[in-house]
Amino acid sequence: MPLPIRTLTDLGDVVRSARRGQGLKATQIAVQSGRSRDLLHRLETGGDVTTGALLDVLRSMGYTLRLEPLGLPTLEEVRQRFAEDDED
Repeated sequence: MPLPIRTLTDLGDVVRSARRGQGLKATQIAVQSGRSRDLLHRLETGGDVTTGALLDVLRSMGYTLRLEPLGLPTLEEVRQRFAEDDED
């Protein structure tokens, strides 16, 4: 089960993974979304982009957003977060 998106970095990682999983190049998404490749790079590296830009990129990839209650992180989420910190 994928982890919920809680940070801009999480969002960027998910967008990059989805793009690569579909075999799409960043330039393709830029053209399809009407946004710059630089914007996509900012998004994928955890940078701050506008909501409109995010929605354009997601739409061009065939995705949308869904809001869910936040809740507390699961034990598995906590373990994965600390494991990522230990790797640095």
